[in-house]
Amino acid sequence: MKKRTSMILSALAVAWSMGGSGCASDGKEQKASEEPRFEENWDSLKQYEVPEWFKDAKLGIFIHWGPYAVPAYGSEWYPRLMYMDSVVWNPKGEIVSEKPSEIYDYHVENWGELDEFGYKDFIPMFTAENFDAKEWIDLFKKAGAKYIVPVAEHHDGFAMYQSSHTKWDAVEMGPKQDILGELVKEGREQGLKVGASSHFAFNWDYFNKTGDASDQTFSDLYGRSHSPYVPADEQFLELWWKRTKEIIDNYQPDVLWFDFVLDREEYRPYHPKLAAYYYNKGLDWGKEVVLQNKNFDDFESYPPGTNVLDLERGKMSDIHEYPWQTDTSIGANSWGYVSNWISKTPNTIVDDLIDIVSKNGCLLLNVGPKADGTIPEDQKEVLLAIGKWLDQNGEAIYGTTHWKTFGEGPTEVATGHHTEGKNKDLTGKDFRFTQKDGNIYAIAMDWPDSGKAEIESFRAGSDLLDQEIKEVTLLGHDGQLTWKQGEEHLLIDLPDNKPGDFAYVFKIKLN
Repeated sequence: MKKRTSMILSALAVAWSMGGSGCASDGKEQKASEEPRFEENWDSLKQYEVPEWFKDAKLGIFIHWGPYAVPAYGSEWYPRLMYMDSVVWNPKGEIVSEKPSEIYDYHVENWGELDEFGYKDFIPMFTAENFDAKEWIDLFKKAGAKYIVPVAEHHDGFAMYQSSHTKWDAVEMGPKQDILGELVKEGREQGLKVGASSHFAFNWDYFNKTGDASDQTFSDLYGRSHSPYVPADEQFLELWWKRTKEIIDNYQPDVLWFDFVLDREEYRPYHPKLAAYYYNKGLDWGKEVVLQNKNFDDFESYPPGTNVLDLERGKMSDIHEYPWQTDTSIGANSWGYVSNWISKTPNTIVDDLIDIVSKNGCLLLNVGPKADGTIPEDQKEVLLAIGKWLDQNGEAIYGTTHWKTFGEGPTEVATGHHTEGKNKDLTGKDFRFTQKDGNIYAIAMDWPDSGKAEIESFRAGSDLLDQEIKEVTLLGHDGQLTWKQGEEHLLIDLPDNKPGDFAYVFKIKLN
């Protein structure tokens, strides 16, 4: 701890010497700290501590946006599935169908044969003419987000930033703008932490080499030909590393997020190398950074505590020892914008946020903008509804920690990646707990039908309480509450009118 504290203090000194910005005004790398650095081994990297800013933030916005928003059909995996013209493989290299994919049939019917109109031909149509970074950031702040993570490059290989390692980027093609750069600049000007995500590792296997994807003229977009699902070779791994370092060096992300393929065997040597490089850059910049990945494979990519574990469309069933994160989408059926996008309800997302926070986690919530750069109205409505709830109840979320138990109630929550579809709606008998400044927040996940909130964890004589209850209030309600601490429950009489539409926060003060 002393060694890590010394590193942080040194980093802060660097930031102070640069005027407190943590970023050199001329864009050059700042002088490295003279204190001990992170080394490329796990013993050294176990000194890493998740920053307080991240633990306090609780809510971030993920942004899936790229040329796949032009066809706006199926999902953001349209680029992959459009090339499945015969055999369809899954990411494990298993044949799941010997028939063309439905996306391939759709593409041929609507856009033409693959050798006549390939994925590359969508890029000139991805003009982003209505993209306004300020408008986006204004919206995300109103939603209550404290950090954002734009997709820097998805599996399709199209860079949403200015790259020196590929011509297929948003500055040279399509929008003719540095999309990531614009969001980084505006986000930081408005006080948000700004990260970036990389999904490029799967580009190695993403495109079936058929149609124009078989033309090696375009291999810097579609990838070089190789046998399906053989490990990525050194040439590709080095390209991945150069592109990753370019994102780190040029955009100084507060959060660096990686998709599942980073967990594959051939990337093992890069795991400590990446963490040490990024964390040391954070010291150079005078700020604390967050590295995230999924541990999707059979081995543990990063030992617990050396980075932040991210669960895709899934949660924990109990309090996790280390801070963690769920990434999920407003869209129940897609991450990137599609014409048949189905938005989840604000109630569902607020419940997820509360459940995650009560278990020591943060929520990274995805939006899918249209190809022209606008965020659809239904997604805006969801974001603004979440923000309205946080305006009233945010003291039970931001800056809190988990309590002795995450909550109580009859509804179980599934654990792990891609489990959100298994979860049932939480009820008025389900409660989640957080704590801050000596107060405990008991959050009813719905309005109890009985007109009374019954919380077993706060009953008289509960082993969870080491002080007496002094006061119980309901956030958003001005009047006093009648409550009684019985042998079975803390019994709270509810007011006649609900102070909102979903999830209700009881603030419990102890003597």
